[in-house]
Amino acid sequence: MQDILRRNNVKVIGHGKPFMIFAHGFGCDQNTWRHIVPAFEKDYTIVLFDYVGAGNSDLTAYDEMRYSNLNGYAEDVLEICRELKINDAIFVGHSVSSMIGTLAAIAEPTFFSKLLFVSPSPCYKNDNGYSGGMESNDLEDLLEVMDSNYLGWSQSMASVVMGNADKPELGQALANSFCSTDPEIAKQFARVTFMSDTRSQLQNLTVESRTLQCVEDPLAPTEVGAYIQEHTPENSMVILSATGHCPHLSSPMEIIKQLEVFLN
Repeated sequence: MQDILRRNNVKVIGHGKPFMIFAHGFGCDQNTWRHIVPAFEKDYTIVLFDYVGAGNSDLTAYDEMRYSNLNGYAEDVLEICRELKINDAIFVGHSVSSMIGTLAAIAEPTFFSKLLFVSPSPCYKNDNGYSGGMESNDLEDLLEVMDSNYLGWSQSMASVVMGNADKPELGQALANSFCSTDPEIAKQFARVTFMSDTRSQLQNLTVESRTLQCVEDPLAPTEVGAYIQEHTPENSMVILSATGHCPHLSSPMEIIKQLEVFLN
């Protein structure tokens, strides 16, 4: 148990009986939920963690084969649930973690009661009428730039991902988070994230879910949210007034409100 909790730097806080699991997106760590968690720790037992390679996770636990696709990360979530004896948890996932949570809930649905997707995408690549947001060659170019100059990529990409140009401090904070992640692991996680395609799995999710879609998102256009809603049983979608790909950082009160609505 201690090995798994140490591996993912698991933190358990709060006082309520129901579990609420927060899962961060690429280039971030559990600290990304700092504006959201205080609103729920009175009524829920909050579980925070870092994926291997992020935050204060155990870097020696990184296995290139295990984490060559999203299933490896989903298995980490399931192992945390098993060790903490979690069931009927609310899972809140940002970006790629929405699909990691989906895979976990398909494998072990009893661990989860509801899934909240914040800026999710099952596939970032445009494909035969599907609008994922990026062409295949643009994705490859993005990954090549990351491979050749990760720190430079982090500085330039963070402001694009964050949006909200009127709040440059948010983009800089995200860039700092990108830069604090182990570069080699981050490159691999980026490739796994941006080249993933979980569209075929959406139909297998039996747990109730809700998609929070920003009105303008550089990585996940509104068509993506509509696709998830159409192809996922028990999924509903809310279009936020927030912009950018990280509304939990740029518009935390809106995320808190929507999570409260979903829970009630």
